[in-house]
Amino acid sequence: MSKRDYYEVLGVSRTVTEVELKSSFRKLAMQHHPDKNPGDKEAEIKFKEINEAYQILSDGQKRAAYDRFGHQAFENGGGGGPGGGADFSDFMSDIFDSFFGDARRAGPRGANGRERGADLRYNLEIGLEEAFAGKNSTIHVPTSVSCEACSGTGAKPGSKSRQCPTCGGHGRVRANQGFFSVERTCPTCSGRGEIIDDPCKNCQGAGRVTRERTLSVNIPAGVEDGTRIRLAGEGEAGLRGGPAGDLYIFLSIKPHAIFQRDGADLFCRVPIGLVSAALGGEIEVPTLSGEQARVKIPEGTQTGKQFRIKGKGMSVLRSRDVGDLYIQVVVETPQKLTARQRELLEEFERESSQNTHPETAGFFGRVKEFLGGLGGTA
Repeated sequence: MSKRDYYEVLGVSRTVTEVELKSSFRKLAMQHHPDKNPGDKEAEIKFKEINEAYQILSDGQKRAAYDRFGHQAFENGGGGGPGGGADFSDFMSDIFDSFFGDARRAGPRGANGRERGADLRYNLEIGLEEAFAGKNSTIHVPTSVSCEACSGTGAKPGSKSRQCPTCGGHGRVRANQGFFSVERTCPTCSGRGEIIDDPCKNCQGAGRVTRERTLSVNIPAGVEDGTRIRLAGEGEAGLRGGPAGDLYIFLSIKPHAIFQRDGADLFCRVPIGLVSAALGGEIEVPTLSGEQARVKIPEGTQTGKQFRIKGKGMSVLRSRDVGDLYIQVVVETPQKLTARQRELLEEFERESSQNTHPETAGFFGRVKEFLGGLGGTA
């Protein structure tokens, strides 16, 4: 099937001006756009045909070639519009890439086109005592800093950069694609708006060098595992005087030998002797503040019994509140008995009754009842 004349497709004469051509194209493109004609294959074909015609006639060189040779100028790889054998979605993908491709490839830039430095992450491990009380910590971070030799400009001391001739110092250039006006990063200066002819030898024109920096970090009381602290402007320096990124410090808390943490509360397992559990008494337990707390153990205390000490837990971040400390006792069975100790325990066992060990008596009573029930059904 032969192609229609491009001028006929757009409804214009061969003497049409650029303004008239664009006006006619916009009107027809809106009329036959697939979004306005869902499911209409004929409208989609016309839309492709309109785009193909405009891509050729809106380009001065391609229009001259078409006026002289017709469609043959673009056959066998000679060029053509986005409708020449290409799918409409491919064409729109190219348009999308024209809008956003440079932005995806380039880093974030400030209003003056200077590229912002990257954000950095630093992992810092602290103890539970430090998380409880807070601390000032000194860290050493290898990062890019502004070059002192050229003051971050990237140009050799005594020389200056010059305005980019391609973009006129804007860092962006415009190009027309159909009825779209596309702005993209200047390929000559990479969006910086200036060109350095004589780069600084210390930083090779980057405006920054790698150094190890020593920083002080204030860790507030009550931080939890995974807390993130942001130090604005302490990240990597930007290229050629661009703004610096931020430094993010991620905290992890080392396991403690005595305490386990659950939010604002602390838990501590404390072993007590058999006699203390049976007769009762008092024990002293440590707290994260460094003080000792006294806990009264009632007579007949069993393993797993918990005691709460109010206000002796963890600090709460950005608050004056403090959690609680929970003491869980574990009754320890004596080992390596002497002959006299064994004799006393055997005597105690002979004198024991169900009242002495009510839980034991109750459990074996239930076992006896259970086994009796099984025997009765056999």
